[in-house]
Amino acid sequence: MLASLGTMPELARQLSGLGGCTRPIRLDGHRTEHEINTTTGEIGRILNHLDSTTLPAGHLLVRCNNRRATRCPACAETYRRDTYQLITAGLRGGKGTPDQVATHPRVFATFTAPSFGPVHNRPTSGRPCRCGHHHDEQDPTLGTPLTPDTYDYEAAVLWNAHAGALWRRFTIYLRREVAKRAGLTQRKLQQHARVSFAKVAEYQKRGAVHFHAVIRLDGPDGGDTAPPPWATVELLTDAIQAAVTAARVDGPQIDDRTHAFTFGRQLDVRPIRSAAFDHDQELTDRAVAAYIAKYATKGAETTTGTLDRPLRFLAELAQVSISDHARRMIRTAWTLGARRDLAGLRLRAWAHMLGFRGHFSTKSRRYSTTLGALRTARADWRRAQTAPPVAVPQDTETTLVLSHWVFAGTGLSTAEAWLAASLEPAPGTEGEPTR
Repeated sequence: MLASLGTMPELARQLSGLGGCTRPIRLDGHRTEHEINTTTGEIGRILNHLDSTTLPAGHLLVRCNNRRATRCPACAETYRRDTYQLITAGLRGGKGTPDQVATHPRVFATFTAPSFGPVHNRPTSGRPCRCGHHHDEQDPTLGTPLTPDTYDYEAAVLWNAHAGALWRRFTIYLRREVAKRAGLTQRKLQQHARVSFAKVAEYQKRGAVHFHAVIRLDGPDGGDTAPPPWATVELLTDAIQAAVTAARVDGPQIDDRTHAFTFGRQLDVRPIRSAAFDHDQELTDRAVAAYIAKYATKGAETTTGTLDRPLRFLAELAQVSISDHARRMIRTAWTLGARRDLAGLRLRAWAHMLGFRGHFSTKSRRYSTTLGALRTARADWRRAQTAPPVAVPQDTETTLVLSHWVFAGTGLSTAEAWLAASLEPAPGTEGEPTR
């Protein structure tokens, strides 16, 4: 049908711009670029005009940008590569970050959750699990409780719900600890040094969130300035360990039980560029960036076997195939979500995430570039390939962009999906991103 209408080549070009996204957002509307005189304010000729009704698909198709690999593999891969670029820029420069950040003290740290009860695991010592068996990496029992009836599901869900707040508390204490070791007040520290970081959240097999982070010491203006002589990897490591010990978030009181949340005892802090990473693999800039980016597209559904979308009703659990452990975590979140005193945690809305509602990747302002800047640069490049901008000759003239878009749906039609599946990957989506 598409071939008979003569729209297949044009539609193929439009679909190729999605970079493999299978669930694009469909928009109705228009976008117009006008020439405008900056001196008089007079609007001149139209430089470019786009109307959704003239497009082959009948709509403007925009990538869904879903970071979950289970929902849209193509967009998740783009998100992973953007995260890789963001982390790498903060380690060795580029994307607007000066190269000198590569000389600043920086570490790779992993923050774990506390124990909520013994689970099936693979001890690093080579000994069998507490159950007496050796589990392989694909064993579905890994991370599940040895005795589910005594496992503290309530604390596990509430830990996930408070993990983001605990991280924020840690960053406050970290600045205090750095200032203390430098012999400065916190206010004075701002004049000498700055703590920069980027982190991602990862679900452990047991369904508890933990964090991987790159933490860096900069000068007072971030990566643009060199840190003071006292700023060393050793000082930073010591400050992190002290801050983790001090960080604590008070939780709710439920049935005469008061909850409080701290990080687990298994804190791992390693200087970047050492031989202590992943079975003696050198802890290089690239290794750290790839390791962190790998987890940026994984949610609870990837490791714990739970759902990748919110529940509308608890009865939906009866129709999905998930582990008993994930089912109990979701039920616990749903039950706690009915309490008025926990309304701010929105546990029912985030039950499929086992209570965690924070961002999977975050960074401090001066760490490096932003995901938004990377997306904007990519969108500008794609727009330039399809519609090169018209040159404005006079210095007194610029452009005025007027646009109006409304949501018209998601996804591709059967014919569009067939054609999209037959297309080669869009230019620039193959291979590892470059600096």
